[in-house]
Amino acid sequence: MTAAASPRGSSSATGAGGDTLLRGLAGLDAIDPAETQPLFAHAGYLPLRGLLNAGSLADLRAEVDHLLTEARRRDFDMECMGGSPRHMTTLGGIEISRMAPRITELYRSPDLIDRLGRLIGLELVLADDPVERHVLNRLHRGGDTHGLHTDDYPLALVMFLESPTCEEGCGHLEFFDACKAGHSSVLSHDAGDAYLLRADRMPHRVRPIHDGCVRTVLNFAYGVAGEPIMKTPSASILYS
Repeated sequence: MTAAASPRGSSSATGAGGDTLLRGLAGLDAIDPAETQPLFAHAGYLPLRGLLNAGSLADLRAEVDHLLTEARRRDFDMECMGGSPRHMTTLGGIEISRMAPRITELYRSPDLIDRLGRLIGLELVLADDPVERHVLNRLHRGGDTHGLHTDDYPLALVMFLESPTCEEGCGHLEFFDACKAGHSSVLSHDAGDAYLLRADRMPHRVRPIHDGCVRTVLNFAYGVAGEPIMKTPSASILYS
């Protein structure tokens, strides 16, 4: 098993707020890396069902309620991603750091990064772009969607604060296997769930939501030690 080392650029300790949230993710310790490492290496996706316990989910929702007071509405087509649509409300990493330092503490936590690294057999490193390192995405109007794209950073940890409960693919994650043309996986997630995605290699999107449904997620972006970052203007366009 390959264990992740402490991330370059991370703080040596996590503040009290980040520690409180991290305790809500203690279920990571019960997952067997011998099972998850080959799964992630093959699929580029690792579900983390029920990652957020009730207390941690409530705490993060309270943080997000505060963040939404400054979130921005986005309605445009992303030219650098083939003209795919963006209909959503967002907030970028700089504002999150200013308004919700507990989320930044959790993102930077060496314990969290080490645990995630063990699950997938990679050494995670912090994103050097303060805009993209942790972002808030909210789909809350009928037809809202986060169109097809890849991320600049290799790894995305996506945590669900709210998720649609209706059927027919409302707000579902869809990702495509870069090695199998036209092959995609469509997956649903509940509030409190999370997943890890090899987001720079797997084109992915969020299918449109229906009227009355809401999908709110926090996305933590991490690099992989020794791998270059292929930057695009997409994050600055969407979150600045």
